[in-house]
Amino acid sequence: MDELIRRRVYGADHDDPDPGPRPGHVYRELVGGPLDGLLLDVTGWSGAQLGEGAVLVTEIGSYGPGGRTLYGPRAADPLRWDWEGDTP
Repeated sequence: MDELIRRRVYGADHDDPDPGPRPGHVYRELVGGPLDGLLLDVTGWSGAQLGEGAVLVTEIGSYGPGGRTLYGPRAADPLRWDWEGDTP
């Protein structure tokens, strides 16, 4: 857990003095792609939602501002979600 405390959560403002994970929340680590290393807060997500992964807005993907990037659960380690590509 100590390694997660120093990590930034997707969606946190860049000037947030504490952009890390919050107690009582559940996270997935994003691996690869434009959001590599960030944590995604999945608190309250259903099992089906967790199985589908996520489409996340990002300015730093292949399509620039307004683009989206796709991440899905890794079969061998569902706590890590791998980058699956970008979409406009």
